[in-house]
This record gives sequence, structure tokens and C-alpha cells, in this order.
Amino acid sequence: MRERKRGRGDRREQRSDALRRRLSPQRGGHLYRQPGPGGPPGPSNEPGGRGKRARGRSRYRPPEGASGVGAGPGKGGGEPRRRVSRGGRGGGGGSGAAPLPARLQSLRPYRERSPAAGMLPPARRGRRLALPALLSLLTCSLAFALVSEDVKKEAKQSKNLEKSDISKNNDIDLKEIVFVIQSQSNSFHAKKAEQLKQSILKQSAALSQEMPTVLLLHQLAQQEGAWTILPLLPRFSVMYSRNSSWIFFCEEETRIEIVQLLETLRRYDPSKEWFLGKALHDEESTIIHHYAFSENPTVFKYPDLAAGWALSIPLVNKLTKRLKSESLKSDFTIDLKHEIALYIWDGGNGLPLTPVPEFCTDVVGSACATSLQSSLPLCGNPLKKEDIFVAVKTCKKFHGDRIPIVKQTWAGQAGHLEYYSDYADSSIPTVDLGIPNTDRGHCGKTFAILERFLNHSHDKIPWLVIVDDDTLISISRLRHLLSCYDAREPVFLGERYGYGLGTGGYSYVTGGGGMVFSREAIRRLLASKCRCYSNDAPDDMVLGMCFSGLGIPVTHSPLFHQARPVDYPKDFLSHQVPVSFHKHWNIDPVKVYFTWLAPGEEDRAREQSRRGLREEL
Repeated sequence: MRERKRGRGDRREQRSDALRRRLSPQRGGHLYRQPGPGGPPGPSNEPGGRGKRARGRSRYRPPEGASGVGAGPGKGGGEPRRRVSRGGRGGGGGSGAAPLPARLQSLRPYRERSPAAGMLPPARRGRRLALPALLSLLTCSLAFALVSEDVKKEAKQSKNLEKSDISKNNDIDLKEIVFVIQSQSNSFHAKKAEQLKQSILKQSAALSQEMPTVLLLHQLAQQEGAWTILPLLPRFSVMYSRNSSWIFFCEEETRIEIVQLLETLRRYDPSKEWFLGKALHDEESTIIHHYAFSENPTVFKYPDLAAGWALSIPLVNKLTKRLKSESLKSDFTIDLKHEIALYIWDGGNGLPLTPVPEFCTDVVGSACATSLQSSLPLCGNPLKKEDIFVAVKTCKKFHGDRIPIVKQTWAGQAGHLEYYSDYADSSIPTVDLGIPNTDRGHCGKTFAILERFLNHSHDKIPWLVIVDDDTLISISRLRHLLSCYDAREPVFLGERYGYGLGTGGYSYVTGGGGMVFSREAIRRLLASKCRCYSNDAPDDMVLGMCFSGLGIPVTHSPLFHQARPVDYPKDFLSHQVPVSFHKHWNIDPVKVYFTWLAPGEEDRAREQSRRGLREEL
């Protein structure tokens, strides 16, 4: 009898032991586990499991872009979801299981801590046998609570860092920023760039930090293509990669708030590759961008240079390696901001622009790190209209449709204006220069205009403007703009393009937006032996080549435009007071002129205030 009772007791112990084994950490009863190399074992991803999802729900979802194993489809990998289960039946073995933390050791099942429990009398042993299961459940609940809390913290941190760590406060100082002002050698522009440099240094001194490096682009290198930025990156990589974190580019007109700029850049990890700026995009495919992304032009973002833009040093170093291994593919530089973004993007293999809302062109709040004053440059009184001679290039076939638009819009603002054609028409009137019309370039006609201006016009007229018969221009705004330039200097002004700048080429003023010459520039040009190689050569490019050979740089103004308003982003034009546009394709040129270029109330108010000031003086 005693043997039979002992046998029944042994069978009860065996059943209890089986229950404890099912509830023990090594059997998957609770899954407080440290993730192994392949992720934490569990019902859905553990070898040997039954494939049945445990009742516990995942409390953690990896951030997008994280690397690793076990992320959901389309998320690019990431840390596997950590599963917290309360005794589900899935799960196979102890692979990846870890011992309980010290704070949970006291709650381990009693049987595990006290082997002598099996020696208790049968009555007490029955009561004791229920305790391990109860304590194991309590252990699971406490583990679940603790792990849930840890997972919540991890999820919160992941959410904060979801944008590639941009929310971390990266402690950078001013000395780690290299400012590059995209300056020009013309005296007016050099002076404005120097004023911006002093503003940066003055603000920096007030912060009692080590002063940053501030560079003027026109002083960095004498090479013709320095303004295209990319040829300078290898130099920046060599000189600044050891002690700097950022190269920050800006224009002469950009206004910078140093404190806000520091706060903005500290959001981005400087050990990573970054291309930062105010994002622009095309509304429709455009000729100036070679109809790129024609199916959806809005998808490609490029920076508004006037708002400032930044490259992290790791990206500068990467681009330098690429520049050394392969030459620039494009012969022409048309729109610098778009082409820099294209090069960095590298057909999808590189880096897209990261939009930064603190890089502004309008002051929309105290959060702006940069801004821009949207006004026309004025340096004293505007020029008299008699100080500008306007030459319009035309031909007989356009006398009937283009010349009437010129007369209907801007011709009345000009003090001196002549139409140069291949046919003398007294009703306009036009001047026949004796140069036959050509379908392509008009180099012969343009040089004939230059010689006529220098030798036959009144020698007191300091400025010549050459435009096409489909150019729309504001003479009143041009008078304001030219007040900032000295006609005694050789000035060649307009919208700057480049040809072959990576291989010793030259810059030139594109003709459609208007080419502005000081009399001194024309005198030096014609005194040289540089001329057209044919009458139908591209006049603007030949002029660029000639002036480059004479050491006379092109002076760029973004207020001149080679294309129509619809070819430029609205945000880009919103902070401009444009001087010209070009082409009549698929637009109403009269409407475009009166919308964008005609003297408005602001122009008249400005003129009246200056007139009143002169009267008071």
C-alpha cells in the first residue's frame, strides 16, 4: 500500500515537472530574451516553431531605412520585431534564450530554487506544487511589463531618430563651418560680398567662439569655371576635410542669421552625407533643363542658391573621388543650381536634396536662418534713359509680327533705340547693316552693331544693350540696375552661361535675355583682333570667348532670363524683380510684359520718393 501511494505521488510529481518545463524560460513559456544574431526566436521566425503567432503583440516597429534582418517588406531591413508573449504555444527550443535578469531571479519558480521541495510531506507537497505554476505566471507578467516599458522607450527613440538622425543635437561650432560666398570680381559685386563677409564675422565674434572660415569665390581661383562650384570641391576636400563639418554656400544678397544657422545645422549628423537647401522644382518640363523629368518634372528637387545651400564634408569627399575618376559630361552650364543637383543625384545612385525650411528667401518668421531682400539693386539715382542705347536684332520675316509687340510694350521707355535688320523698312524704321540674315548665329550682325555704336553714336552714351526682337525687357528697371555699375570699367553683363568650363572653356552672356556692354568693354574688344569666324557663328558664345581672352569676366545677374516665366519655378521668381524674359512660344507676350515687367505702382512710388528727396536737397 505504501509503495502504491508512493507511486501515485511520483506520477503527480512527474506531471508537475512536465508543467514546470512547459512554463520554464527554456521552453518558451515566456519570451524575455535578448535578440541573437538572427533576431529573437519566437513563434513566427524561430526554426522548429509551429508557425502559430503567439498571443502577445509586437510593441516595436523598426524605423524606415534601418538596416538588419526581419523588417517588413519595403522597409529596407531593420531590427526584427521584438515579440513579448504570455505563454503562447508556438516557439521551438531554447535557441537564443538568455537567463533572467537579476531583478527577476527572486521570482523564479520555487522548485528551481529549492531542490529539497520534493522531500516535503504529500499534503504540503500538493500545495507547493501549485506555487511554481503561479509564480511562473507572475514572472511572465512582470517580465511582460518590464519589456513593454523598455520597448516603449525604444520606439520613442526610434521615432525621434526616424529622419536619419536629423533630430539629434550634433554639437558643432562655428569653426567647423566654411562659408563660401558666390562672389564676382566686378567692383560692385566684390563690395557686396565683402559686406556679407563682415556681417558673418561680426555675428560670430558676438558668440565668443573661434571664428569660421569665410571665402569669397572670385578670390579662390583664377580659373574660368570656379563659379560652377564642382571644380573647387577637390580643393575644399584637401583643405577642410580634417577640421570642418560643413561647406555652406550663399550669394552676395543672402542674409544670414548665424545663431539660427548653427541651430539648423546641428540637427543633421555631420558624419553622414548631406545635401541641404531650399527646394525648388519645375512645374513643367523646360528647355533650360533639357526637358528633364518630362513625365513628372515636380519629382526632382534642386536648391534655390539665394537661400543658401550646404554640403557635409563626407559628401564633399565622395564627390571629389568621383570628379577625379571621371570628367564632367556636359559641355554646357545653363542653370547652375539644377546641374549641381543633377550631378549630386547621379541618376539615382547619389543623394537627393534634403529640403530645409529654415533656408528662406522671404522672412516668414524668426526660425529662418537665411533670407533675401526682394528688391532691385539701386546705387544712387537711376541712369537717365538717354544713357542707354538699345539695339534690336531683327530680320525682314519678323517685321510684321515681332516689331509691333516691341512697340506695344517696352520700346517707349527707351531714350535711344534702333532696329537692325537685313532689310531697310522706313515704316519701322530699320537699319540695314549689309549683313545677310542667317538662320543660326548672328555674329556678323552683332559685331556690326558694336562697331556702329562705338564709331557713330554719341560718345557720351555709356551703355549699349543688344536684344532680340522677341526679348521682353524693362528699361526702367535696367536704369536702376546699371546705377550700380561703373561704365568706365569693362562691363559685360547679363545671364551667365558656360561652355567647356571643365576643360579650359569660357563663360558667356546668353543673348536672348539681353547683353549689356559698357563703352569701355566695347572699346577693348574692338581694339583686339578677336572677331567672328563666320557671320552665322553664335554671337554670344564668340563674345564670351573674346572677353575671356582679354581677361574681362562675365558679370552675372539672375534678373535677366533666357526663357519665358513659365520655364522657371514660381518660388524662384517670387523673390525677384526681373529685368527681362525671352521667347514668344505659346504665351501672350503682351500679357507677360504687363504682368512681369511693366512699371508698376511700386516703381512709380520709388521714383516719386527719389524725386521728392532731390527736391528737398
